Amino acid sequence: MTTLAGQYLAATKPRIVALLVFTALIGMFLAAPGLPPWRALVFGTLGIWMASSSAAALNQLIDQRIDRVMARTAHRPLVTGTLTTRQVLGFALVLGVASMVILALLVNWLTALLTFIGLIGYAVIYTAFLKRATPQNIVIGGLAGAIPPLLGWAAVTGMQAPTDWAYGLLLVLIVFAWTPPHFWALAIFRREDYRRACIPMLPVVYGVEYTRWHVLFYTILLVLVSLLPYLTGMSGLLYLGGAGVLGIAYLYYAIRLMRPPDERFAMSAFGYSIVYLIALFAFLLLDHWLASPMVHVGGYVLERIG
Repeated sequence: MTTLAGQYLAATKPRIVALLVFTALIGMFLAAPGLPPWRALVFGTLGIWMASSSAAALNQLIDQRIDRVMARTAHRPLVTGTLTTRQVLGFALVLGVASMVILALLVNWLTALLTFIGLIGYAVIYTAFLKRATPQNIVIGGLAGAIPPLLGWAAVTGMQAPTDWAYGLLLVLIVFAWTPPHFWALAIFRREDYRRACIPMLPVVYGVEYTRWHVLFYTILLVLVSLLPYLTGMSGLLYLGGAGVLGIAYLYYAIRLMRPPDERFAMSAFGYSIVYLIALFAFLLLDHWLASPMVHVGGYVLERIG
């Protein structure tokens, strides 16, 4: 992306933000018995996208030193000099403030508050502190990145029904359990980058073998957590079947990673983790629309009985 607009877009980590917004959108659709109200859908999506982009830009701003010594991030606009610190800071602040105004005035105050907490959690608590403080940085800080499905749910319902918090937080739990095995697979492959940057990622501090065991453990935990939507009555057999197949495939990658055929297999596991999350949330939506009986609870919430 060589244009100025392209550089600003690159500062927002668009592929990562797209995945976050996708999970928020699924949260919106799951929270409604049919289509979500257009106001929540349009302005909720816009506000969550802008806030996520703001957090990503602030992340790059804070991580300039780290990005300069890592091959994976050496192309970022602040590193190459195509954008200045002042430009990125102003851009991030405009996006952040605008997102809060949109969410507070056009969606609801609760969504704005939760989004603000997520923005601060990722851009400040994780990026500025946890990332440099502990090898468990991605576990603790992963909560901020896991919050978008709850934001989507809150945008539609305002969290007024008894099951809203339970179901919204269940989606957060899935993304939270997914984050460590997803990111640690990348960290295994890029461990020398993190070593040069003096970031205490798990494979840098404790070694690759130790990290592989953690990937396996968290993958097992993720597969178990992914069954909860069915066990709690949130989703039906269509979702259960999809989650089962996806989980078995993820376990294959995690087990194979213990004795990988080559160094790049960690990136194969990382790539599958993205496919897994997208497909898992897609199965949630398909089950919601095609298989589960729909009844109204508190106006918007879907409940599956039996």
